[in-house]
Order: sequence, then structure tokens, then C-alpha cells
Amino acid sequence: MVETVHQTQSEVILPVKRKKRLTKDHLLAIGFLLPSVILIAIFVYGFIAWTGYVSLSNWNSLVPDLSFAGLKNYTYLFNDFRFQSDLRNTVVFTILFIGFVIIIGQLLAVLLDQKLRGESVFRNIFFFPMALSFVVTGVVWQWLLNPSTGVNLFLQKLGLESKWYTDTNILAGFKWGHIEFGVPAAIIAVVIAAVWQMTGFSVAMYLAGLRGIPDEVREAARMDGATEFQIYRKIILPLLQPITVSVVIIMAHISLKIFDLIYAMTGPGANFVTDVPGVYMFETTFRGNYYASGAAIAIIMLLSVAVFIVPYLISSRRGES
Repeated sequence: MVETVHQTQSEVILPVKRKKRLTKDHLLAIGFLLPSVILIAIFVYGFIAWTGYVSLSNWNSLVPDLSFAGLKNYTYLFNDFRFQSDLRNTVVFTILFIGFVIIIGQLLAVLLDQKLRGESVFRNIFFFPMALSFVVTGVVWQWLLNPSTGVNLFLQKLGLESKWYTDTNILAGFKWGHIEFGVPAAIIAVVIAAVWQMTGFSVAMYLAGLRGIPDEVREAARMDGATEFQIYRKIILPLLQPITVSVVIIMAHISLKIFDLIYAMTGPGANFVTDVPGVYMFETTFRGNYYASGAAIAIIMLLSVAVFIVPYLISSRRGES
């Protein structure tokens, strides 16, 4: 009996894996993709590597000086009052910006999902700001929130007055390092402008998600005695969680590298209350000719964006596999 089993096992033929040959279609696909791969390797990853190399050099004048400086430029930045203010402003702006975009986007998407009359008109109204650039948005809101014109003319009649983006106060501030950490009052004006422009994207994402949920799910919940509030809180919103994650990632990517809105609307602001790393990098590199310091700021911005993007891409690939 044992000999028979051994004979049977020895007679089993294992499948031989054959190497796949490159067909004409494969070669054609490689031929079309290769130029793009080469250009991306040079003009994206190559320039990132060059920026990192410059950030470790002494090139802080018009005369190139690529001698190795170590982390000197990074040490200087993290001890610099302006850069510390930039980090504070970026953190506050990112939290407020993402939070309001998600909350307002969800509310508007739920209202549009009620199939009201004139839904297409409201959709166009909400989506229209996305067609504008941040530069246009910054100029428009700079006029609207100007302390001496715009909205303040109406507020003055009500006995109210606000300095908006010229306010240098730090709300709920406390001393941390060289700066007062808290919520700069002036950054709220920038948040209003950014939320106005990007909420349409959030509405579109959430509306698509709501329209993708079968009506049978809601009907089953209603039959079980759930109220509309419970349906949205315990069923609809959890189902929209992947969309929320996508909105957070995309909005974080925008807020961490924001430049044009700030530059067109407020600039660095008094005492750097509205300054961000993008503006600091521009002025350091192209106005001050401190190329190594500017490159260091760029690398820090890249790493801050990668903190959000890389884990999201890894989890997405795992989910697909």
C-alpha cells in the first residue's frame, strides 16, 4: 500500500511555468509609455533629487555654491520665527479648511439628494467656484473682506466691525517656542475664501456617493423603525467614509502647498499671521536668492504632503489586491 502511494506521488506531473513572451501589443504599449516614463523620471523625480541636493548645500547667493552644508538650512528654518509662524498657520488653515469643506459639503449634498426642484441650478451654483483659479478667488475676496469696503460697509450699519485679514490677534493663543500658538484671526478670512471655492468638489463627491446607495437600504432601515436622522448617522455616513477619506487627502494636498490664494489675497500679512511655507519659499528663493534655504522649504513641504498621500496610496493598493 505504501509503495502504491509513493508511485502515485512520483507520477504526478507538476505544471511548468512558461515565461511570457513579449508580443507586438506589449512592445507597442512600452513604446508609448516609455517617453512619459523618461520625462517623469527627469522632470519630476530628477528635480526632486536635485532640490534635495541643493537643500544640503551652501548655495545662498547668486553665485552657485554646492559645497556640502549638512542640515544647516533645516536647522535654521526650524529656529526661524517666520517659518514657525508658517507651520502654525498651515496647521490651523488645514484643520479649519478640511473640516468646513467636509461638513458643508455633506450638508449641501444631502439637501441636493432630496430631489428638489431646480436641483441642476443649485448644482451649478455650488460647482461654479471650482471653475475659478485661486488667484481670482483671492482678488475677489480681498475686496469683499477689505476692512474699509465690501462686507464691512454692511457690518458697520449693524454696529459690527472686523479687520479680517489685517487682524494680527491670535485667538486662544499660548506661547510655544518663539511664536504664539493659536488661531490667527486673519487666517479665518483665507479659510472662508478657500472653503467657498473648494466646497463644490466635496458636494460633487458626496452627491455621487449618495446617489450610489440603493434606496432599498433606506427602505429597510425605515421598516425597522429607524428615523431619518438615525439612517444618515448610522447607515449613510458610514457608507460614505471612503469618500470622506478621499476628500481629506485631496484637500490636505491643496492646503499644505497653498500659495496662490495667500499670495493674491493677503501676502505674508503683518507679523506673518497669514504666511505659509509656499509664500516663504517663493520670497526666499526668487527674491532673496537663498536657493538652499528655499530648497529646504520645498523639501519640507514635499514631506508634509507625502505624510498624507503615501499611506493613502499604500492602503488603496492593498484594497485593490
